[in-house]
Amino acid sequence: MVQPANPVYGATLRVAFVVGVTPGKWAKVWAERLPRTYLELTASTTAQSRAALDGGSVDAALLRMPVTGDHLSSIPLYVELPVVVVPKDHAIEAMDVVTMGDLDAENVLSNDVQDADWAPIVELVATGAGVAVMPQSVARALSRRDVVARPVSDGPQSRIALAWLSTNDSPLVEEFIGIVRGRTANSSRGVQPPTEKKSKPAKPRTPDRRPGRRR
Repeated sequence: MVQPANPVYGATLRVAFVVGVTPGKWAKVWAERLPRTYLELTASTTAQSRAALDGGSVDAALLRMPVTGDHLSSIPLYVELPVVVVPKDHAIEAMDVVTMGDLDAENVLSNDVQDADWAPIVELVATGAGVAVMPQSVARALSRRDVVARPVSDGPQSRIALAWLSTNDSPLVEEFIGIVRGRTANSSRGVQPPTEKKSKPAKPRTPDRRPGRRR
């Protein structure tokens, strides 16, 4: 007999994420574990993600730390490495690794690895106006042919976190937390898929072979 459907089936979990975050791997796990629910992913700026989270139009957000606010809960996920983005054919292009000291003579347009409007900054770098330090994931997301990126060994690091409203006790949020933290399906504390109970086969009746009673 199939158990009654879980009440969250057919529901949607809405998650915002900032530039550089690639939630595709988590979306794939979500689809495998919870095929009867929906995961809605929205790319947005940090300000937009925070506003959506605070206003309740998304259930969770993948942001760069720090995540401030007593009304929010968050867990750190991973550290992003810093890179410097320079125009193509710049002298730094010939270097494998850069230090912040190597940038002393450069016009550093930005070294904010937490919360910057990186797209127009990369545009300026491409014109030769200067160089910019940013998370490697952002540089990859905004890559173009007329700029190159090189690792900065002693540059400022950033960290991605998952944040949600502390009052949100949805099992879908709990399930997503488990997925991004690498919990297996068996150890998940969120939504449990329905299981089909198999009835035990009836035992065959053994014919009564006792001799009849003599009169």
